[in-house]
Amino acid sequence: MEKINDRLLNWASILEPTTRTQAERTASMPFIHPHVALMPDAHLGLGATVGSVIPTDGAIIPAAVGVDIGCGMMAVRTQFTGDDVRGRNLATLHEQISRAIPLSAGRYNKKLRETAAARVEELRDLPGAAQADGVAHNWPLQLGSLGSGNHFIEVCLDEDDRVWLFLHSGSRGVGNRLASKHIRVAQDRCAGMDLPDRDLAYLEEGTAEFDAYVEALHWAQRFAALNREEMMDRLAEQVSRFLTEEVHRAQVVQCHHNYTERETHYGTEVWLSRKGAISARAGQWGLIPGSMGAASYVVVGKGDVESLTSAPHGAGRNHSRGAARRMFTRADLDRRMKGIAWGRSDAFLDEHPDAYKPIDVVMADAADLVEVRHTLRQVVNVKGD
Repeated sequence: MEKINDRLLNWASILEPTTRTQAERTASMPFIHPHVALMPDAHLGLGATVGSVIPTDGAIIPAAVGVDIGCGMMAVRTQFTGDDVRGRNLATLHEQISRAIPLSAGRYNKKLRETAAARVEELRDLPGAAQADGVAHNWPLQLGSLGSGNHFIEVCLDEDDRVWLFLHSGSRGVGNRLASKHIRVAQDRCAGMDLPDRDLAYLEEGTAEFDAYVEALHWAQRFAALNREEMMDRLAEQVSRFLTEEVHRAQVVQCHHNYTERETHYGTEVWLSRKGAISARAGQWGLIPGSMGAASYVVVGKGDVESLTSAPHGAGRNHSRGAARRMFTRADLDRRMKGIAWGRSDAFLDEHPDAYKPIDVVMADAADLVEVRHTLRQVVNVKGD
């Protein structure tokens, strides 16, 4: 861990100067308490750094949570082993999964599936549903859809050759619209203030605008968790069909990595925003995915106090999407994905493993934050373009 100053601690051995400067701006906000923690995967983000943990007293910065509220991971260890999948045409399973779960931005269910109905009803009964209706009336059809970018669905093998189901997604279009709405409200309220960055606009506790944002935040975080559960049910259904045996869930792990919760740190109750970070309390299970074609990790937190009991959420980008498209070739991506059933499209060039920080470096930097329990390597990778 590197102490950049009293208000900024850093766990990243790979840290670009622009990222450091951005994090210093966030840490300079007067309501930060006690300090911002930069995770090993920290990289430049909108307003606040991706891979940062931001404790605030009396205010929340909506852009520090980001537009994919509740984005996170879910994993299930099954009873199957590598012997059950080796020798089979995994491209067929890839196709089955792609048909069962809507992929890509703007792709949703054509009708409300029976499996999603109870989850939609739960969300309708929560505070925040009216806000969701106001920004995206079709949000029930978004439940059980993946999205694009670095979101994925995978079938993996661990170090003991056991089959895991693994996926990464968030609150979809409805979460994005809720977040964007409240970011604009914060910017309007902070208009005229001398902020170090316009995207550090904040909402003050005790105001109606703050309460409305927290309501939307909690609703979207629940939507994201239920979205992952719905996709996992569909993924398990397709794996059961493919292997002609029902999936038994020997272990289930789920965690957010873009969210805000009320937590106590250094004796003070704060609003803790993890933007690209997972909670890593002592004994708490978590998930840290690598990039496309790289290893992912099932971990247990060590409860490190200085990190605000947090850990990285993945590899963290090393190159922008545009730069990655210019730097990497389809032939090289094909080589890196050898042995994995995947979408085989130029659309995924910006997800090339080398567009991200090396996950082994990130995990070495996180050695004081988490203990690795399982190492996962994908045999099927499904993404939206």
